[in-house]
Amino acid sequence: MTGGGQPFQKEGADAGKGEGMTFDLGKTAPNVVTEGRLRSLMAEGFNAEVICTSSATRKAAVWYGKWVIRGVSQDGSSERLLVLSRASADKDEVQIREFKTANGLISFLSDLGCSHANIPLKEGGRSTHTLQPSDAE
Repeated sequence: MTGGGQPFQKEGADAGKGEGMTFDLGKTAPNVVTEGRLRSLMAEGFNAEVICTSSATRKAAVWYGKWVIRGVSQDGSSERLLVLSRASADKDEVQIREFKTANGLISFLSDLGCSHANIPLKEGGRSTHTLQPSDAE
């Protein structure tokens, strides 16, 4: 994930507004992690931090919003943003994995091995998920 000096930019409605996350991959790669690696890190003691990036709203029985996940070490010294593992045409670009429904987020947390899901509903809200010994199957 180095070389080329290609920018890493926030996707979606906020892209291009100058306020998104932008990194020059030619100078420094952001700390990112794929789903498989996040699963391994959580087994080693990392936490999954869910961050609400757009407040949730309910339509019928479904909650819509925007959430991202970071893997965070127990002491907080290491943080890694979850990205899609699919390769893009330009190998220097990474795309943040964004969840747009609470149901999708709950399903993902369950697949990670979490036995509960605490989902922040307001923008800027955060919640931490840790695998417990009882979560091991």
